[in-house]
Amino acid sequence: MKYQPIENYGIIGDLNTVALVGLHGSIDFLCFPMFDSPSVFSALLDADKGGFFRIYPVHEGVNNLPHNKQLYLPDTNVLLTRFLSVDGVGEITDFMPVEDLYPGHALIRRVTTIRGKLTYRMECNPRFNYARSTHRVEQHDEAILFRSDGPDATVLRLVSNVPLTIQEGDAYAEFTLDSGQQADFTLELDTQTNSPQHDLSAFVTTRFQETVNFWKSWIDQSSYRGRWMEVVHRSALVLKLLTSSRYGAPVAAPTFSLPEAIGGSRNWDYRYTWIRDASFTVYTLLRLGYEKEAGQFMNWVEKQCGDIGQAGLLRLMYTLDGHKELEEVELEHLEGYKGSSPVRIGNAASKQVQLDIYGELLDAVYQYDKFGERISYDFWQDLCKQVEWVCDNWQWADQGIWEVRGGQREFLYSRLMCWVAIDRALKIGSHHSYPLPERWTQQRDRIFHTIHQDFWSDKLQSFVQYKGAETVDAATLLMPLVKFISPKDPRWLSTLRQIEEVLVSDSLVYRYRPDESLEGLTGSEGTFAMCTFWYVECLSRSGQLHKARLFFEKMLGYANHLGLYAEQLGLCGEHLGNFPQAFTHLGLISAALNLNDQLDNERNKQSE
Repeated sequence: MKYQPIENYGIIGDLNTVALVGLHGSIDFLCFPMFDSPSVFSALLDADKGGFFRIYPVHEGVNNLPHNKQLYLPDTNVLLTRFLSVDGVGEITDFMPVEDLYPGHALIRRVTTIRGKLTYRMECNPRFNYARSTHRVEQHDEAILFRSDGPDATVLRLVSNVPLTIQEGDAYAEFTLDSGQQADFTLELDTQTNSPQHDLSAFVTTRFQETVNFWKSWIDQSSYRGRWMEVVHRSALVLKLLTSSRYGAPVAAPTFSLPEAIGGSRNWDYRYTWIRDASFTVYTLLRLGYEKEAGQFMNWVEKQCGDIGQAGLLRLMYTLDGHKELEEVELEHLEGYKGSSPVRIGNAASKQVQLDIYGELLDAVYQYDKFGERISYDFWQDLCKQVEWVCDNWQWADQGIWEVRGGQREFLYSRLMCWVAIDRALKIGSHHSYPLPERWTQQRDRIFHTIHQDFWSDKLQSFVQYKGAETVDAATLLMPLVKFISPKDPRWLSTLRQIEEVLVSDSLVYRYRPDESLEGLTGSEGTFAMCTFWYVECLSRSGQLHKARLFFEKMLGYANHLGLYAEQLGLCGEHLGNFPQAFTHLGLISAALNLNDQLDNERNKQSE
């Protein structure tokens, strides 16, 4: 099979980047050493040119995917890939030590024969700088150095305790292991501060134990002990993996240009920090008890995001180090996943106007100020400038939450989040007893009335996607979740029924019905996984608990074998879009926590 299904991958990472490891034992995607660094392996986007790091048994029939299994060691991001056959059972343990434990940016692979006797083949074929740069290879005893010739000037060192050979610029090994025997491989940046380990087996064992302990210790800090604890904690581990330890900000996803439809052109780069996604992350982490991580993002906003003190200049996305120049480039030499082109890096949507980000940011600050630590006065002064700008400009048309490229509209969701921005600012100010301008309340109330008057359709008996539209939008599902409207208000229940009629397909939710004039794009897309979790939460908040639980359990059935979700699901349940997507896992956690609380409340009422 030239391309594995997107859902056939697990992820490992070191809180700086993430690698995708397939059921077939191949690492087919890795940007190194940071999330937004150029790729080293990208066979997922071009099987012939992209590069990969594969280890597999060479026995006939052993590498038959239905007989391969993957699992995480409990409560960790250490991944096991198992090859099962009558000849024997082989296992690869893949992990990356986090930077606090080992600063070498190392990818570690340990191969073990569990039963029988198996012969394995290792192929390490890096392709630097998005497969645009050539490289040179040098062999030094047990190590092979790959030196890129491109502008990144990266040097990678591959070390193993089995003999390595070089063929046409790539590294290979073939080795046989009896039951209980192991072979180790490390791939890391070659720097002056780290050198090949004299006892590789001991090094790998130590790093393995440290990494397992790190993840177990982290997940033990979670305050969640309700139903679905395993899936909630797996989603939390995903969110942690997607968060930069250096900067404290999460990426939307660790991949770029995985398609929203096979053969389509909706292929985007998600390796950046969206204010919107990151703000939902703060809310979710606080609910799970991770105040430290929430505080790190608040620090990123205050210190790294230089626009925070400049009214109206807040961008919807930034690089991890706070920069905002994300020029969109097409990599024409790569064919794309299953021929889905173009392959894009960078993101032109970074220059769009999206008014909703002010609300998401202020809501995150409000949550942190209430449940974490109180914000500083200087930070408050910067936020005030943004709120003043929102008061002056909330009437603007924009590209909206879905980053449409067909022109600006007056979107309901953008209005809604402008209301949230001012409302949360008022709440923060009251919490601190700060003096508050009267016009903030006036503008908040103006937006409230505008939404009810200009975005309500008597014909549909529903709130609509944008001013003058006769269509609905799954983003409207957030109206009761941000406490703009009661989840049992007649207008909301009528809107929910309209969304169910138009956008819901057997519990799965489309974000809206495709409209080329609105989007500026052709082609189709799947259902949005995060929207399905929003829908579940709306059902549970409205009192439809049995329906909410059924649809939640159905949605859990669409996760891949490791509990991971891409951005979208296709008609056959296949995963589409960048993988895994933080927003989807945020939605899962929020829906699970709310549904769990609602079920507990119902049970308590029945026992009274």
